[in-house]
Amino acid sequence: MTATTPPSAQQLSIDKGTIKVRKKWHRGRWLALGLVIAGAAWFALRPTKTEVQVTSVVTAYPSQQYAQLTASGYVVAQRRAAVASKATGRLVLLNVREGSKVRQGELLARLDASDVQAAIAQAQAGIRQAQAGVAQAMVERINAEAELKRARGLEAQGFVSPQSVDTTVTRFNAAKAAITSAEASVAVAQAQLKVQQVNLDFTEIRAPFDGVVLVKNANVGDIITPFSNAAGSQGAVVTMADMRTLEVEADVSESNLAKARTGSPVEITLDALPGTRFRGTVAGIVPTVDRAKATVITKIQFEKLDERILPEMSAKVTFLSQAATDADQQPLLAVNPKAVVDRDGKKRVFRVKDDHLEAIDVTTGRMIGDSLEIKGELKSGDKLVLAPIDKLVAGSQVVVSAK
Repeated sequence: MTATTPPSAQQLSIDKGTIKVRKKWHRGRWLALGLVIAGAAWFALRPTKTEVQVTSVVTAYPSQQYAQLTASGYVVAQRRAAVASKATGRLVLLNVREGSKVRQGELLARLDASDVQAAIAQAQAGIRQAQAGVAQAMVERINAEAELKRARGLEAQGFVSPQSVDTTVTRFNAAKAAITSAEASVAVAQAQLKVQQVNLDFTEIRAPFDGVVLVKNANVGDIITPFSNAAGSQGAVVTMADMRTLEVEADVSESNLAKARTGSPVEITLDALPGTRFRGTVAGIVPTVDRAKATVITKIQFEKLDERILPEMSAKVTFLSQAATDADQQPLLAVNPKAVVDRDGKKRVFRVKDDHLEAIDVTTGRMIGDSLEIKGELKSGDKLVLAPIDKLVAGSQVVVSAK
């Protein structure tokens, strides 16, 4: 047998480089495992966000609890006129513009009246001529009367015949008739003058009542005619309204007409004045139904007019079961009752700010429709948690549900 040569001491030596690599590999593996465990622990123990539903704090009015019916309409002036002239002519003067306040009888505009003024001068001359005729007839009558007296005196003395006296009487009667005719001519001339003066009045366009000019329909230089069918002509010069007669015309469904009785109290809100509520009453109901819309026009009268109210403003009318007081029309804050919970013997809500909750103690009041009156450190538009669960506290992180 061949003897095996034992390994030398040099061959049995350990490779130190291999040991170092293996140690580094083990340390890296344990480090990675530690990072994974730490990440898992952080993920498991991190603060979670609770998904919540929210509701808004709104501005409400106590009068809403009396609401029975709501209708929409517009502000209109019951006394409104498109002011025009009976005469035809060119507009030479316009004293007003949109928004001008005018008094009854005030001159708004004037048409060219040169032809009418010439006719007036002619009528005045006719009067003077007729008056001269009256004077002449008066002189003729005086002469005829004097001659008649002499003729009768001579007849009594037998110096003239009765036929001569009859001729004198005829002349006297003719003189009296001439006076009557001349006076009639004066009356005719005066009537002609009056006609022309009326025509002159037609060229002056005056306000029919106290009011405000809403629309200026014509300008200086336009041809004004009572019938504006002619090309380039205008009918009305201005459109004006009596602002003391403003009221709301609202369309009410015929199925709800029983809730809109004459004299019923209402509350009026205008889109142009959202922060103001006006009290009013149902002044009348137009006794006909719009067949196309199945609605009836109700006329709503303001209890007190405001100078900010203008014709054609969009209006919302709420018919009430009882009249609203000043206190009923004061704004207050209200919220869905489910947002209020009892915590530690207090009424509390949770307001969402960024992604955290704030606990706010509140005082509740009466129900206004489906909302609950609320008082506290809140403002309209704040977002509150709806039906908060017991684990929610101040500082809790939440996320608002998209539902």
